[in-house]
Amino acid sequence: SKESVFSDLNNLAVITTTSEQYADCFGFTEEEVFSALDAFGMSEKKQIVKQWYDGFIFGKQKDMYNPWSICNYMRSGELQSYWINTSGNDLVKRFVDKANRTTRNEIEQLIVGNAIEKTLRLDLTYDEIDNSIENLWSVLFTTGYLTQTGMTEDGAYRLVIPNREICEVFKLQIQEWFKKSIFSNTEQLTAFWKAFEEGNTDGVEMYLNRIMSNSISVFDTKRINGEKENSYHNLLVGILTGNAEWLVKSNIEAGEGFADIIVETDDPDAGIVIELKYVKSFNEMEQACQKALT
Repeated sequence: SKESVFSDLNNLAVITTTSEQYADCFGFTEEEVFSALDAFGMSEKKQIVKQWYDGFIFGKQKDMYNPWSICNYMRSGELQSYWINTSGNDLVKRFVDKANRTTRNEIEQLIVGNAIEKTLRLDLTYDEIDNSIENLWSVLFTTGYLTQTGMTEDGAYRLVIPNREICEVFKLQIQEWFKKSIFSNTEQLTAFWKAFEEGNTDGVEMYLNRIMSNSISVFDTKRINGEKENSYHNLLVGILTGNAEWLVKSNIEAGEGFADIIVETDDPDAGIVIELKYVKSFNEMEQACQKALT
């Protein structure tokens, strides 16, 4: 509407997320959120709520919370990404689909909690959004998927994902992109399944190396070591369950213990048992493999 030549809306002042004016009106302040938690008898939840829903910065107003998520949390008492259910998150999907190798690396940096520097346009019109990946960075910022922690001397914004809730949105879209990318190449995927079934470790290794080096990472490297294995576990389960002829079981009791993954193939006399181990350096790999075999 603002672009219409004769529209009265051309005379309005535009207040953006970087403006000082009305900065405390875009969301709930931390004082308001903590007061509400006290009133609901949930005072002990303040820090976990801060991790999930804090992080927005409007002008110089820091520690702003998403009202929709806070209200839903107060009502249900469940920590989850309420943002996911509000808009379809088409912007993030379009962004991930357009991402080149450089952008994918920047997305990974954001997901593990690092900041990236970008020059933004805050005056974009809707028909300009898809003109370039740089425009999409600007839109993600103005719509709250990213926030800023300051500016460089050159006028670029230091962008971060505001909180855990929105990080889950990015991860969800990346995982969907990841699955689409994997299952679109049926020839390589079929060769991978065959390599697994035949015990061809070179074939298995080659495919996994290609997948993890050429695609957006879905691994949260900020986790403690004991939890890092889970990311690779989930990745492998997802790839293996794509074979409709296989029954894939995860973390179930079998024999005298629990296997990470068990695959029942269409051969009644054969099956696959998978044990995963995570190590920080290649020098530790041999010992970890021996432990897995044991």
